[in-house]
Amino acid sequence: MNLPNKITLFRVILIPFFLIFFMIPGIPAGKWIAFVIFIVASLSDMVDGKIARKYNLVTDFGKFMDPLADKLLVCSAMIALIPGGRIMAWVVIIIIAREFTISGFRLIAADNGKVIAASMWGKVKTAVTMVMLVVLIANLGEDFPDAEKIIRIVELVLIYLSAVLTVVSLIDYLIKNKEVIATYK
Repeated sequence: MNLPNKITLFRVILIPFFLIFFMIPGIPAGKWIAFVIFIVASLSDMVDGKIARKYNLVTDFGKFMDPLADKLLVCSAMIALIPGGRIMAWVVIIIIAREFTISGFRLIAADNGKVIAASMWGKVKTAVTMVMLVVLIANLGEDFPDAEKIIRIVELVLIYLSAVLTVVSLIDYLIKNKEVIATYK
C-alpha cells in the first residue's frame, strides 16, 4: 500500500462525506463543506497519478482502483445533483453509460494485451465535467440572486458541453480502437 494508493483510497473515503454534507439539509455551511471536499477529492486524482509516475510507484491496484475512484466520485456527485434539479437525469445517464462502455472496452483490450490510453477528447471531457460539477455544487445562483440567470446559463452551457464531449469522446475511443471489438472472442 504505497502513497499513491493511499491517496486513491482517501478519495474513495471522501465520497460519503461529500454526500452527507451535500445532501443532508440543515447542516450549517454543508454545501460549502461538500464543495471543498469535492475539490480536494478531485485534486487528489492528479496528485496520486503524478506521484505514482514520478517515483515509479504504479501498481496493479492503482491501475484498477484509481479510475474506479474517479468514476465513483463523479457519478456520486452527478447523481446527488439530480434531486435538486441541478442537472438533468438524461445527461447523467449519458455520462455514466459512456464510463461503463469505456471501462468495458478497456477490460476487453486488457484481455488482449492492449492498453487504451486516455485520448485528448477524453481528457477535455473530464476537465469540462469536473468544472461543470464544481460550478453546479457551488450553486452560486442561490447566493447571488441578481446574477442567477447568467449563472444558470453558464451552468447549462457546461452541462450541454459535457454531454456533447462525452458522446464525442466515446465515438473517438470506438473509432480509434475498433480492432479491440474485432479481436474479441
